Amino acid sequence: MIRPEDLLCPRPDGLYCPPGDFYIDPVRPVDRAVITHGHADHARAGHGVVAATPETLAIMAVRYGEAFAGRREAIPYGGSFSHNGVSVSLVPAGHVLGSAQAVVRWKGLTMVVSGDYKRRRDPTCARFEPVPCDVFITEATFGLPVFRHPDDAGEIARLLASVGQFPERIHLVGAYALGKAQRLIRLLREGGWDQPIYVHGALERLNALYEDHGIDLGPLLPATTDQSKAAFAGQIVIAPPSALADRWSRRFADPVDCFASGWMRVRARARQRGVELPLILSDHADWDELTETLSELRPGEVWITHGREEALLRWCELEGLPARALRLVGYDEEAGE
Repeated sequence: MIRPEDLLCPRPDGLYCPPGDFYIDPVRPVDRAVITHGHADHARAGHGVVAATPETLAIMAVRYGEAFAGRREAIPYGGSFSHNGVSVSLVPAGHVLGSAQAVVRWKGLTMVVSGDYKRRRDPTCARFEPVPCDVFITEATFGLPVFRHPDDAGEIARLLASVGQFPERIHLVGAYALGKAQRLIRLLREGGWDQPIYVHGALERLNALYEDHGIDLGPLLPATTDQSKAAFAGQIVIAPPSALADRWSRRFADPVDCFASGWMRVRARARQRGVELPLILSDHADWDELTETLSELRPGEVWITHGREEALLRWCELEGLPARALRLVGYDEEAGE
């Protein structure tokens, strides 16, 4: 009888497939890797062969240079490849542009590696698709009942209301460069903000990549030093979170510091960062999305990766779902948030 551990098992380099001789999202360079999405804690340079969606490969080329791997294998959604008798297909994960779940099949056993995912609509990427499976490997970044993310439109409305309330001040929004920033821009457009949005230079290449893949971000302008401080009054500037604590942000007079992240549900984190307007916008599944996904799939086993495993393990126990924590190392719970 085939055990799930015969098909996928944790190793120091990451989640390994012995019969297929490849890793999924390895944390160190390996001969053959399947990459679920382009965030740096999942997609690293230096692998021999990288199989991923065309969008993820393009993101890795932008972030690491064209020579980020020895060879690339582009697998579009719904496509698949076989290696040593193991079949791997990629289906949308709903996390960021090009993000995928890896569906691994071998000798009648199906295991799904979710990578990072969310269930709610995102105007910048394909929506999560549930896949029936024997084993579902789920993240648990927000695997506590306290994490229930509010409606996206409501958070955008809060931001725009603040802009209207303080027309003399700039709103400086920290948002992760890949995925979160582009989603925030699109949500602002859907919320009615048709004025130019100013962006930090670190976002420009990824914004251009999203535009190249058909995501209309509207008019964007660089937040450069050759503009007077008064020119930014009443405007929205989006920058990587690190820039908010950098001297780069000091060019703006009396900004309203904002931060778009699921972690803004925790008030202490907002206070620690000096955030005046916390925006709860996450690219990860919240507690309800995690548990609803497991209820929908009802896999034979649940494996839980990086995040808060204990609460989700207990929930699975109460629901009669066999579950265990993989405790993989090398994944940053705040990456992408």
